[in-house]
Amino acid sequence: MPISRRRNNGNHVRSFWEESKMQYFAGTREFQIKEPTAVTIGKFDGLHRGHQKLLQHILEQKKNGLEATIFTFASNPTRMLSGLSAQNILTNEERREMLAKAGVDNLLECPFVPEIAHMEPERFIEEVLVGQLKMKFAAVGTDFHFGYQRRGDHAMLQKLAPKYGYTVEVVEKEQSHGRDISSTYIREALHDGNVKLANELLGYRYYVSGIVLHGRQIGRTIGMPTTNLLPPQEKLLPKDGVYLTRTFVKEDEYYGITNVGYKPTVGGETRRGVETYLFDFDGDLYGQDLMVEFIEFRRPEQKFQSLDELKAHILSDMNWGKSVARQI
Repeated sequence: MPISRRRNNGNHVRSFWEESKMQYFAGTREFQIKEPTAVTIGKFDGLHRGHQKLLQHILEQKKNGLEATIFTFASNPTRMLSGLSAQNILTNEERREMLAKAGVDNLLECPFVPEIAHMEPERFIEEVLVGQLKMKFAAVGTDFHFGYQRRGDHAMLQKLAPKYGYTVEVVEKEQSHGRDISSTYIREALHDGNVKLANELLGYRYYVSGIVLHGRQIGRTIGMPTTNLLPPQEKLLPKDGVYLTRTFVKEDEYYGITNVGYKPTVGGETRRGVETYLFDFDGDLYGQDLMVEFIEFRRPEQKFQSLDELKAHILSDMNWGKSVARQI
């Protein structure tokens, strides 16, 4: 039975996300929304189930004539200030695409400049949220902090609501396995190669997207042509190894096996890449835009003694992948 499927529509992600038009501001402090808004504020790395819960609250306000608006940052301030890796679960481009499909009206990716970093909380409310965003409703999490040295929180936002003419809804965090769902939790799962858990926390399958590049064509020499993606360095990749994946190609989708890593058997690469063998596909995808969803971890990346040994393991991985895919 072929392990491929015709897609019902061109949408890459699950039914939570819908098509819409979105106004987008990036790289500037000079923005001004004209209509009253429902706002949520945060880093939104991964757009996981907790983020989706906040999004639903502002999307519901559209029926009251408010524009659903996201205020976030082009770079994660917490990770920047702490010196942690700047890699993100979603690239900014992927996040923009998903928010547009969710029905968000305005997305502001504010630069984390000194003016913003040192702004006192009440000034941020008055000048940015109310002044520039015309905020009439805010949805924030229980752990929400803002302003210089994180001095502002949801209690302050609520206390100042009558003064500035908005309402606030404080949203409880989503949990899974007795733990708050967070980007940190998802990062840990990806680091361990546990894409099943990461997908559960995200509420959709973790994915990598990009343009198919020319590789060394080693796969063709052993009768197993592959697609090669080189994600931007800001993209957080899962643990090096082999995974069952599903790849979207225009209006079609194909299951396959994907190797994440440096391909040590064939001489190695200087950057981590994503190489996929598609089941039941025979065509040329160079230059095309693909999205690869990760389903299940198979094994760590290995260096084999020969191409024959590599081919034998790939065949074993393929048989495993097809068996699992038939049960999905």
